[in-house]
Amino acid sequence: MSGRFRIAVLDDFQQIAARMADWTQLGPGCEPTFFANHLADEAALVSRLGEFDAIVAMRERTPFPGSLLAQLPRLRLLVATGMFHQTIDLDAAKRLGIVVCGTDNGPGLATTVEHIWALILGLARNLAAEDAAIRSGGWQVSLGPLLSGRTLGILGLGNLGRALAPIGRAFGMRVVAWSRNLTDAAAREVSVERVDYETFFSESDVITVQLKLSPRSIGYVGAAELSRMKPSALFINTSRGPIVDEAALIDAVRSRRIAGAALDVFDREPLLESHPLRNLPNTLLTPHMGYASVETYRAFYSSAVEVVLAFRAGQPIRRLG
Repeated sequence: MSGRFRIAVLDDFQQIAARMADWTQLGPGCEPTFFANHLADEAALVSRLGEFDAIVAMRERTPFPGSLLAQLPRLRLLVATGMFHQTIDLDAAKRLGIVVCGTDNGPGLATTVEHIWALILGLARNLAAEDAAIRSGGWQVSLGPLLSGRTLGILGLGNLGRALAPIGRAFGMRVVAWSRNLTDAAAREVSVERVDYETFFSESDVITVQLKLSPRSIGYVGAAELSRMKPSALFINTSRGPIVDEAALIDAVRSRRIAGAALDVFDREPLLESHPLRNLPNTLLTPHMGYASVETYRAFYSSAVEVVLAFRAGQPIRRLG
């Protein structure tokens, strides 16, 4: 395949994609353009992307429904970093002749595990509040709990949930798990105690959400679940925003029905400037960066370059759908 080939690299928030891979491997006919600002409006996306032959999308930051894909007649290749995506209409892409490919995940799981524990420890120790106090002239404004001897509740015992368990035990925590389909056998495989619904929410001192987003998991945690938690309990979500009823969580934190929440994911991303979470005390917020590390981004973008090269050679790799 020869001739000019334009590539849009989307949602490069940190403006680092250009140096995370050797894009010159693509040759003089390929022209990558890097976009740092996120667009949510479909008409604006059509205007931006209409002249591109390929798109490299960072994770699920920009959805690609069939309505958007149908308005991009020049698009021939959509590269989605990672291999699991629920925001791309693969059926529509196939009908339109758009090849959709994924990339190497790199050390995304290990990176996310580290970030989850950063959130747990940061929230338990009130690090954001203490840092802000020092910068404004204060000193020692809070007092956090000891995690040792407390209960870590893992909601969903997939690959991520399993990786959290031994770290919890290393901190001296009792580790329990629950989800609607979790079995005793699956819990025993990783030496985790499976408890029932009531016990999970009422006895866990720290709850971390480790479920995949699907129609069945939307609203998995709502007001009823949050009302069962201890007033001293901490809530962590690094999975997907819609798994948790955002309004119910805000109400639980604001009314002190739970002690605090650490969130890396939100219903709408980036989080609106006017969103109440931005001014809610007892929260620790990060911008959906659990999977983000130098090593992960190098794997994503280097793999994306390989995908484009393979497509240009007429031999697409890592196809999705």
